[in-house]
Amino acid sequence: MRGLPWFAKVYLVAVIGTAFGLLVHGVMESSRTERLDWSTLLVLALLFLVCESMPTLLSVRQAAVSVSFSAALAAVVLVGPEGAALVGMTAVLSVRPGLPLVKRLFNGAQFAICGYGAGWVYTRLGGPVAVPDAAGTDFSDLIVPFAGAAAVFVPLNLALIAVVLALTGQADQVPLRGLAQFLVSYLGYATFGLLIAGLWATVASIAAVLVLIPLFVARWAFGQYLAQQRSYDATIAALCQAVETKDYYTRGHCTRVSRASGMIAEEIGMGSERLRAIRYAGMLHDVGKLGVPTKVLQKEGPLTEEEFAAIQLHPMRGLEIVRGIDFLDEAFAGIMHHHERQDGKGYPMGLAGDEIPEFARIIAVADAFDAMTSDRSYRNARPVEVAAQELRKGAGTQFDPVMVAAFLKALERHGWEAPRPVAVPPAGGAVETTTKDHDDPTSPIQVVSDATSGTER
Repeated sequence: MRGLPWFAKVYLVAVIGTAFGLLVHGVMESSRTERLDWSTLLVLALLFLVCESMPTLLSVRQAAVSVSFSAALAAVVLVGPEGAALVGMTAVLSVRPGLPLVKRLFNGAQFAICGYGAGWVYTRLGGPVAVPDAAGTDFSDLIVPFAGAAAVFVPLNLALIAVVLALTGQADQVPLRGLAQFLVSYLGYATFGLLIAGLWATVASIAAVLVLIPLFVARWAFGQYLAQQRSYDATIAALCQAVETKDYYTRGHCTRVSRASGMIAEEIGMGSERLRAIRYAGMLHDVGKLGVPTKVLQKEGPLTEEEFAAIQLHPMRGLEIVRGIDFLDEAFAGIMHHHERQDGKGYPMGLAGDEIPEFARIIAVADAFDAMTSDRSYRNARPVEVAAQELRKGAGTQFDPVMVAAFLKALERHGWEAPRPVAVPPAGGAVETTTKDHDDPTSPIQVVSDATSGTER
């Protein structure tokens, strides 16, 4: 527990102490009433331990999820609250390598608390504590009490873990955008506990072996989903890295635009699936630069009409590059139209107002804000307050006022971590720099049509 904040230590001690108190009370009560079936308890504990020792790792640091809770919920039906708590406490014995003692104790304690709480609800709803046939009840009579137990076990399990993550400073790593879907899936997998109890009535302890198959199928499904998400993220990251190698001063720009786009989307109440898509769109909004000659992107001084036309085509080229990536969904519209303007003077299609897709209106604000608050070769980063004022100034002409207002509100709530200053490339290095940035509304690109005249765009 060294290095943990004192309030995190207090919380851990409270959870572990509560669990051990419940266990002592449960064992004493069971000894008095002789209610526990120790042979059934042992088989369920082994099933729980096998599942708990082979979890699916999550993207959150040192976090994992297993389907062991199904065995704990089966224990609610077969051996009652006290038995479920004892089954959950076997998480302390998990054979997962490198698991610190304090984490073992916390895992066992929170499972014990969840098992006892779920068992208490189960019995209060009239659920019999015994093998279904032995209890002389119809299997259908278990469904409502078991549903109540699962509805307590799963949210309580997530809440206990969420609190410890928050107290140890890891809450920001939890993917909240998928929490509702994850909770529903978790509740679905909880039904395996009812399956175990039902099989126990016909094949007794062999049920544990039979249920291992669907349990590990469930574990595989968890792993496949997470592997798919990691694959998506790796694909996006590779494309972003390819884009940013073409311009030294835009490194990190894609990630920051993605973050700012997500802030706006959350502020306007966007759903989890669209929120994921807008973040992907923010990451890939400039992928079309791969189709623009490097000498144009890095050119010092004014651009010719032909060179500026190549710049204007980068959203369309971006769409061509990512068109075959199915999981991007609505992100395509954001990539294609993020340089459109509210007044219709943008590119590539000159859309105006509500003609511009919502994703594109969001990314336009995020893109401009990051460009203004980042170092460029021709100027230092502008303060956040100055960039915010520029967004207000452009609301209604260049930017959607609703998206500007949403971003400024999110900015007040969450703040903004400015990028680190960009080190100037060493003299004689291969990295060139440009004196203008088409994303920066305060420094428009100069375009010349002949040797004597020019305009800014």
